[in-house]
Amino acid sequence: MAILCVFLPFLGFLIAGLFGRQLGDKGAQYATCIPMILSAILSVFLFLGNSGIETIIPLFTWIETGTFSVSWALRLDTLSCVMMIVVTFVSTLVHIYSIGYMSHDKSIPRFMAYLSLFTFFMLMLVTANNLLQLFFGWEGVGLASYLLIGFWYKKATANAASIKAFLVNRVGDFGFALGIFACFYIFGSVSFDDIFRDAASHKDKIIHFLGHDFHAMTLITFLLFIGAMGKSAQLGLHTWLPDAMEGPTPVSALIHAATMVTAGVFMVARMSPLFELAPDTLAFVTIIGGLTALFAATIALTQNDIKRVIAYSTCSQLGYMFFAAGLSAYDASIFHLATHAFFKALLFLGAGSVIHAMSGEQDMRQMGGIWRLIPTTYVLMWIGSLALAGIPIFAGYYSKDLILESAFASGAHGHMLGYFAYAIGILTALLTAFYSWRLIFLTFHGKPRAHERVMAHVHESPFVMIMPLILLAIGAIFAGILGIDYFTSGAAFWGKSIVTNHSGHPHVPFVIEHLTLVVVLVGIGLAYIFYLLKPTLPGIMARKFKALYQLSYNKYYVDELYDLMFVRPSFIIGRIFWKAGDGFIIDGLGPDGISKLTMNASLRISRFQTGYLYHYAFVMLLGVFALMTWMIYKFLM
Repeated sequence: MAILCVFLPFLGFLIAGLFGRQLGDKGAQYATCIPMILSAILSVFLFLGNSGIETIIPLFTWIETGTFSVSWALRLDTLSCVMMIVVTFVSTLVHIYSIGYMSHDKSIPRFMAYLSLFTFFMLMLVTANNLLQLFFGWEGVGLASYLLIGFWYKKATANAASIKAFLVNRVGDFGFALGIFACFYIFGSVSFDDIFRDAASHKDKIIHFLGHDFHAMTLITFLLFIGAMGKSAQLGLHTWLPDAMEGPTPVSALIHAATMVTAGVFMVARMSPLFELAPDTLAFVTIIGGLTALFAATIALTQNDIKRVIAYSTCSQLGYMFFAAGLSAYDASIFHLATHAFFKALLFLGAGSVIHAMSGEQDMRQMGGIWRLIPTTYVLMWIGSLALAGIPIFAGYYSKDLILESAFASGAHGHMLGYFAYAIGILTALLTAFYSWRLIFLTFHGKPRAHERVMAHVHESPFVMIMPLILLAIGAIFAGILGIDYFTSGAAFWGKSIVTNHSGHPHVPFVIEHLTLVVVLVGIGLAYIFYLLKPTLPGIMARKFKALYQLSYNKYYVDELYDLMFVRPSFIIGRIFWKAGDGFIIDGLGPDGISKLTMNASLRISRFQTGYLYHYAFVMLLGVFALMTWMIYKFLM
């Protein structure tokens, strides 16, 4: 059953990829959607059949050289089963949604094949039984994301975004690869079972490298987390995520809401036995996660592209997951990962429905006054926003509150970074509510700002697009209330799949327990004042605090800084190697230089081929003179 669940999407990829032209658009859609539906159903049975006990399903020996052997096997435990449900369900709904959204595209079989390929790699990642197998899935989702982001390859911005995503992720992946090497150096194995079994016995081990001593567990986990920073778009390696919105909207929902960007969070949770032995790394994870949550939320306040607002929201919510993991609340982190998948996919696909209705328009300043024209999408976007903000009953309320309460409880128990994370989390919750309802009010309310021709064609999306939104909305409403008891039940639910240090809700004061809801309502109220009650206020504030506004609007100029520090110097160095190294030295003195010298010599010698006898006699005399000169020189020497 597990083998089918993992490999059915790969089968759909092969059929649509190899025989897409013969099958046609409809055939390719059936060939990919049906395997995905079956895979999602099987993931439910696997989850329900899992009792917290690890099950290893060996497939074949992958690498065997000397004493080093790596088997290809599927690892089934609570963590992998939770991830399989999230991946397969969201991916299935994205596949179905794409039938309507991509209906006018000329390369439907290719797009559907890429979606299935991405899903297969993600399933390989979450069921990996060793670090090399995990790295295979890790790099595979990077490849598939490159193909999907740059799907509209004739669009220059899409090409640039796909290359940027690929390169930025390679920076993180280099650290991840070094972490795997360090693991093998310390443990002599890349198997999770071997690593986790021997972790405690190596907790004080020191690595001597480049004249310095490093705590082995700290070095390994730090390098692994660098990989997570790239894949999950954390501060410093986040710049690829907003640009990735150049891909089709279903890609945004699949890659940047529920699956690829959560790979880093999953990896940290999977390697939690090692992270627990590296308190310095955990502190670093907490700080990066907290700063990312706040940093991305402040940028989302001023963006006007509807998809970019949601993209920065994703970046911010990933920060929540990481600072929870950094405080050892891995269960809260994965719980938020699961609930976030539903409401963020709902928001992305809902944004796609709005873009579809607005004839491709993505700028919220060109929208407004359309809620009566697309009422179903409007209601569904409200549900997604309520879940994102953390309003009671909706899924985000339970998972986000669990993270914030865990952070406060951690601070109360002497871990001062807990208070740091809690303060940032509360402030980010306020900003999240504000920019979420800024999106709602700008998009759906107020006076219509679009051209009359666009407004005349605003219409509700077809059922094939609305139905996945409804199913995601059900998850956005009920995933939290149904999952809270399971996710917080400690080892009884998780088994040994992650380290769990507590069970149930952390005990916090009444004020702390309800403060989140207060700040969320304040954020919604401020958004109402700014964008409905006093719509001139945003402009006044932008002019009054111009420097801060420009800083947020231009994303803190991080892209410009990287362009100055890395991109331009790389072009200069490349041009030097091209012109001086390749052009002058290699080509000038190498094959091209020799051929040019030979041709020049031949041209000069050919000038003596005139047909006149005295020219030939002169050349012969020169030859005799040269020969005699050489002989006399040799004799005298």
